[in-house]
Amino acid sequence: MLTNERILQTLKNINDPELHQSIVDLNMVRNIKIDGTHVSLDVILTIQGCPLKAKIQQDIEQALKEIGASSVSITFGSMTEEERRNITSSLKTQNATEQGMPKMLLPESGVTFIAVTSGKGGVGKSTVTINLAAALARLGKRVGILDADIYGFSIPAMMKIGQKPTMIDQTAIPVISHGVKVMSMGFFAKDNQPVMWRGPMLNKWIRNFLTNTHWGELDYLLLDLPPGTGDVAIDVAAMIPQAQEIIVTTPHYAASHVASRAGVMAQHTKHSILGVVENMAYFESNGEKNYLFGQGGAEKLAEELHSHIIAQVPFAQPEENTGSSVYDEDSVIGEVFTHLAEELIY
Repeated sequence: MLTNERILQTLKNINDPELHQSIVDLNMVRNIKIDGTHVSLDVILTIQGCPLKAKIQQDIEQALKEIGASSVSITFGSMTEEERRNITSSLKTQNATEQGMPKMLLPESGVTFIAVTSGKGGVGKSTVTINLAAALARLGKRVGILDADIYGFSIPAMMKIGQKPTMIDQTAIPVISHGVKVMSMGFFAKDNQPVMWRGPMLNKWIRNFLTNTHWGELDYLLLDLPPGTGDVAIDVAAMIPQAQEIIVTTPHYAASHVASRAGVMAQHTKHSILGVVENMAYFESNGEKNYLFGQGGAEKLAEELHSHIIAQVPFAQPEENTGSSVYDEDSVIGEVFTHLAEELIY
């Protein structure tokens, strides 16, 4: 038999797709009316034009029909400013301490921070970040990417993300792509305009990305750092002393030579180095490997840093013409990153 209590208990199992909390606990379900086996109700969304409204409607209709409803009518509305402020206040309590420190930085959070860096641009640092994140997500881990390359943000374009984060008051809900939560300055820069900031503003935005983003529960947060040893790298080292680093280079001597500076900086800031990833290591044709950028640079870099090479990524095009730089799980490069993710996990 359909009752208000049974309907609420059933809908309690449905989460808001962005906040990942029960729509009942968020007080989004209101004005339930039952007429025989027909159910009507109001669903009050956090914002007007919620991009996942259709998903919420589908989940509610399916859940109620499973307990006996023959038809379901849903009227959508949006929360008042006061209701949104209350949710924002609740999210901030979940995300930060009373002193404003992001709770994910506390040891008990269980989040593993991996900073991906390089000595120079163009060596594939962002490619490594997004493909490692996607591989970790495929293995069942809860993963986020913070695109900390404020000047050279590229993660949204590389992951073919066409939407922007939902904003609830001053709190951002990350966009999810390939099972990974993503936050980037690229979501906020208009028409690909350059960001022209000095050190203090960079620090502020990195801290905002950590504090005022509702990351939810994460196992891993990957930070795509700008190349080199500038302000952002220094700030991240100070804010996240427990972060581990992956150094990305190509086999070319010049790339590995400048990458050693990023590695030495990691050592100076007490960040542990997980290892070196050699990108564009070779091109394979007819079973023969061609070393377009030479050989030996990554080995020399790993030796200088008292570390080791944890992956060698060959040249390859994504198998599907999707425009995304995330490689398919079954592709040659996809398998490389699966093996790397497994090594990091196990």
